[in-house]
Amino acid sequence: MFLRLLGAVYLVAFVSLALQITGLVGANGIMPAGDFLNRAHATFGGDAYRLFPTLCWLGAGDGALLTLCWTGALLAVLLVAGVAQAPVLLLLWVWYLSVSVVGQVFLWFQWDALLLETGLLAVLYAPTQARPSLVREPAPSVAMRWLVWGLLFRLMFLSGITKLASGDPTWRRLTALDYHFWTQPLPPWTAWYAQWLPSWTHRGMLFILLAIELLVPWLIFVPERWGGRRARHAACALLVLGQVGIALTGNYGFFNLLAVVLCVALLDDAVLRRCIPLRLAEGDPEPLWKRRTILWTAPLLAILAALAFAREIVQTLPRSRGTLDNPLLRAVAPLRSVNGYGLFRVMTTERYEIAIEGGADTTHWREYRFRWKPDDPARRPPFMAPHMPRLDWQMWFAALDPDGSRDWLEPLLRRLLEGSPEVVSLFAEEPFRGERPRYVRLVLYRYRFTTPAERAASHAWWHRDKAGDLTRPLSLTAPR
Repeated sequence: MFLRLLGAVYLVAFVSLALQITGLVGANGIMPAGDFLNRAHATFGGDAYRLFPTLCWLGAGDGALLTLCWTGALLAVLLVAGVAQAPVLLLLWVWYLSVSVVGQVFLWFQWDALLLETGLLAVLYAPTQARPSLVREPAPSVAMRWLVWGLLFRLMFLSGITKLASGDPTWRRLTALDYHFWTQPLPPWTAWYAQWLPSWTHRGMLFILLAIELLVPWLIFVPERWGGRRARHAACALLVLGQVGIALTGNYGFFNLLAVVLCVALLDDAVLRRCIPLRLAEGDPEPLWKRRTILWTAPLLAILAALAFAREIVQTLPRSRGTLDNPLLRAVAPLRSVNGYGLFRVMTTERYEIAIEGGADTTHWREYRFRWKPDDPARRPPFMAPHMPRLDWQMWFAALDPDGSRDWLEPLLRRLLEGSPEVVSLFAEEPFRGERPRYVRLVLYRYRFTTPAERAASHAWWHRDKAGDLTRPLSLTAPR
């Protein structure tokens, strides 16, 4: 069941990416994959193939990128169907690593890393049988089962401990949710209602969430003689509850779905049998080569996971003077499959949004409308998860650090000036109806949710004030 659900996550991830990849990193996209690989090879020479492992070395045009995404989606369907799960999982991991590498900043999200790490562990977790079966499937090895459980523990515990250890007072004072609902990257309309719950409700919700993240994961390690099986079932239920709560008031792509899938790995045959006609064959041994492979790789994977966990803890400590650097972690870093986790270590207490405006002159400006991120104050904040709109997400980070986002913001503006159809398609509304603007500029706005009284009067979800111009008017003849 765990593997089939993982296939569903892969399917969502690949289809979501296929709908936007040419605009992001296609030949006429914001940061073309081919240009990225050419720069990598010019800088690192032959070592670039090791540092940037991707099938796109064979071709990085629009056709190659779309082929990777849609064949990845097809492989995911095979995994859901239970066909040759181990080799299919290996291909899925290679495929997603390939698009992650050339996706550059647009595929640097923690759930991209989590999917790669989960997918790699699943290769050895999966049975070697080729034909699908809902009646009899070989059980995973004990070692691989514990490695998957360990990944779930690291994800949840680090998500909690990094908040408290970061030194941010909003977490320690339990006031973070007073800001979170309206400052998170892409809040849905439910976040507006959650924002105006009483403050004591926010504190209670945050206390429960921190308890789930910090305490519940330890139930995974309860010994069998002390009720370990029931403890893991309870951990699964509570951890899933936490993810459902997050998903109801946020848009985090396929993250919550993937986290729930990892929780499902805590359930055993007796529980799953109530849901589907599945019976794990505990007595069916795996082939000798598979057992030997696990015997050699499982200890290494466990060591790498422990090192990644320790590194994350050390980096999070407020008085830490460095990082826990390790040659093993450096060696496997290009594979993006041994990671640390922890969202929202520091809570943002203000919300800024970047608007992109274009015009035929420097006096009259029209705003490009995004598909998902806040822009028009009257538009209801939408739900889009498990779809992951990567440009909209990156615009949130850009508003926090415009200078640090110049590497992709400037190419984005240039593509809009050129009228790139692939890039324009990433927006909900192109204000020039097929014509190219002569000038573009970036404008910074300060946003907040409207109060209930303001919303009753104006029906707007957001209130915004102009904070200033981030750029002067830019054109193709004078881009800087």
